Parts: sequence; structure tokens; C-alpha cells
Amino acid sequence: MPRYRLLIEYDGRPFNGFQAQLDQPSVQGTLEAAVLAFCGESVRVATAGRTDAGVHALAMVVHVDLTKTWRPDVVRDALNAHMMPQPVVVLSAQIAAEGWHARFSARERRYLYRILNRRSPPALLQGKVWHMKKALDAGAMHQAAQALLGLHDFTTFRDLQCQSKSPVKTLGLATVRSDGEEIVMEFAARSFLHRQVRSMAGSLVEVGLGRWTEDDLKAALDARDRQACGPVAPADGLYFAGVSYETEEANRAK
Repeated sequence: MPRYRLLIEYDGRPFNGFQAQLDQPSVQGTLEAAVLAFCGESVRVATAGRTDAGVHALAMVVHVDLTKTWRPDVVRDALNAHMMPQPVVVLSAQIAAEGWHARFSARERRYLYRILNRRSPPALLQGKVWHMKKALDAGAMHQAAQALLGLHDFTTFRDLQCQSKSPVKTLGLATVRSDGEEIVMEFAARSFLHRQVRSMAGSLVEVGLGRWTEDDLKAALDARDRQACGPVAPADGLYFAGVSYETEEANRAK
């Protein structure tokens, strides 16, 4: 039974998150319905990561097992045809190596968070950025973000409904930069807690506004208390940006 590795992008606005639900539109449900329409198979799509309602993806990796071997380009094009006009697109498809799994083989997941930092509201980017009228100090935000790097108990930035067994995670990347009228934050780790990125982003904005200092952010982290978290950033500006796999990293190192 061939396993197909799919790279997808989607606009999260019409969906109640990635995970399939009986009475709500989802990215997973859209993909599975497309597979059924394409080849008549009822399948469960596995994913490298789940996103909440309204969260977008630039490069989400999923896999699906089919009984028949199809050319990868046929799978890509057929699924795209059956998902129209929903804003979910298969960018590429390939037959996965034996034993590879979209979720369990992943070594690092990356997110970015976009803030439109100008007085005028977005017209073309509505629902795709967090609009902040007041000027943000990206340099101060970046400096403060470095306190989040490494192994920490991230309880402060963990949603109360998070089902992860442990709040301890290792954050490998935390950057903030200005890009024209946007402030872009990037984070990378092997795995994240529920709403961890939005919680960190909202707290970093407090630094950018001058309400918090770098020491305040560090104190919030050290408190290991959800009450110490700043306002949680809205889903609009959050994007699942990519995932890395161990075998690919090893091959690049050769």
C-alpha cells in the first residue's frame, strides 16, 4: 500500500481548524473528501501538525495511504480539482519512503506570525495578519524573545485546554524582524504546546509597545503560571511555515 506525502497550503479562515469534525468544516475533512471523490477510498489523513480555527499554513506536510499506486502528479492534480473552490491546495506529492510518517518522523516544526504595523487597516490582508496601529519596536521584541530559547517549562504560554503530557519544550528559534510595514516573528521547535506561539507572540507585542521589558517577559516565563501570560495574539496572523525530517537533515549533511 503506497503512502503519499503531500505538501499543502491553506487559508484557515473558512475552517474550524485542521482536525476533522462531524459538524464543522476542517482542512482534514476537505482533504479526505477529495480523496474519496478521487479514488473512492475512505481514508484518514495524517498530519505533521494541527492548526486552530483561522490559522493558515504555507507548507504543512500530511500523508495518506492508498491501495492503488498512482503517479504522484495525478494524485496532486486530482485532489486539487476535487477541493475547489475551498482554499486548500496540494503543492507537491511524492511516494514516501518506507516507515516515514508525517507526524512521528518530524524533527522540527516552524511557525511565523505576521503583524501589519500601520495606522490604516488591511484591505487585501484581512484575516491574514494582526493589525496593530501603534508602532512596535521590533528590535526590543527580538532581544526579549531570546529569553524563550532553549529548554523551559512553558506553562505560562500553554492554553488551559492543552493535552500535552508535559509543558517542557525546547525552543530552537525565536526571531522578530521588520519587513516593510510588517513585523514578522518566527519560531521553531520539535513540538509546541497548544496556542504556545500565539501566547508568546502576544506577550512579545507587550514588549514592542513598551508595556513590558525584556525582564518582564523573562519573569512571565519563569512564573510558570498561565495568569502571567500577556494577551493571546489572534489566529489571523499565524502560519504553519514548515517541517523538517531527520532523514532529510542527515542526507543534506553528507
